[in-house]
This record gives sequence, structure tokens and C-alpha cells, in this order.
Amino acid sequence: MAQRLHLVFGGELENPSGTKFRDVDDIDIVGIFPDYKSAYDAWKAAAQRTVDNAHMRYFIAHLHRLRDEETPASPTEELDG
Repeated sequence: MAQRLHLVFGGELENPSGTKFRDVDDIDIVGIFPDYKSAYDAWKAAAQRTVDNAHMRYFIAHLHRLRDEETPASPTEELDG
């Protein structure tokens, strides 16, 4: 069974109702977690720390959904080509 990794990250958005970051160089990478529960707990803690800033948002990215490990990658896919 494949690992189900989750990335928790966030930062200040240009508009609180959007998802475009104000400064991508200032994105807070909280971490990569082995399951949704631990990712959710980290997301919640980060979101609560920044609750006073309406422009701050944190997200959970399901890294395991980005790639089907059963499908072999081509050399150009590995190089973002």
C-alpha cells in the first residue's frame, strides 16, 4: 500500500476570498505528514496561530493524489518537461 503523504502550507493571500499568495517567497511550509489526521492537526494549529490576520490561510495538499505510483513516469515527466 502506498503512503498517503500530506503537505501543510500557508501564507498571506492577496485577497481573503481568493487563493493567490501575496509573496510566494514567504510561504510557510508547516511540514509533510504521513496521514490526514496528523496533517489536519498541524493545519488547525497553524490556522489558530494566525487567526487575527484575515489574509492568512493554510492548506492541506494531498501529495499522494498528485501521482499514480502504478504508472511509470517518462524521463521528461521526471524533469517537468
